[in-house]
Amino acid sequence: MSALFSTVSAMRTGYDRDEVEDFFDHARQAYEGRTAEPLSHADIQVSTFDLVRGGYDTHEVDAALDRLEAAFIARQRAEYVAAHGQEAWMAALADRARTMYGRLGRPDGEKFAPAERGEPGYDPDDVDALCDRLVAYFDRQEPLTSGEIRSATFGRAKGSDGYAEGPVDRFFARAIEVLLGVE
Repeated sequence: MSALFSTVSAMRTGYDRDEVEDFFDHARQAYEGRTAEPLSHADIQVSTFDLVRGGYDTHEVDAALDRLEAAFIARQRAEYVAAHGQEAWMAALADRARTMYGRLGRPDGEKFAPAERGEPGYDPDDVDALCDRLVAYFDRQEPLTSGEIRSATFGRAKGSDGYAEGPVDRFFARAIEVLLGVE
């Protein structure tokens, strides 16, 4: 098996090489239409690999996953535009953006459900700050890229002091899809 990515030293942890290579092999086959097992950009977003000593460099693999997701979304856009036209694609993105914008209009601290008691959550101030950047993007006041959302980090908060992680993660995954759709 040939190495797809750099490996880290045996003293550090990286992604399991076999899992990574199997995933990227499957992704290539799915992209080329040579497998019955479909793969979507959403599947790429949630892909995970075990951490092992001497595995593949996590930063390299994560960057490749980002590029792979963008390629799948670009292909989806091209297929949609070919079938329905560019205006229909932009209208579909605008509908998604309007739905997201509605949530962003809620007052700070109320945009997402609170975490359950004792459950870890995200710091509402950090999440709301990224939401404000997204509003500025939708209002055409500031540029924003999918990479900026993807690399955002949030402080931690417990229970009702924080936002539940699942809804926040799903919301920003949709935001990434919208931004990739126009990038």
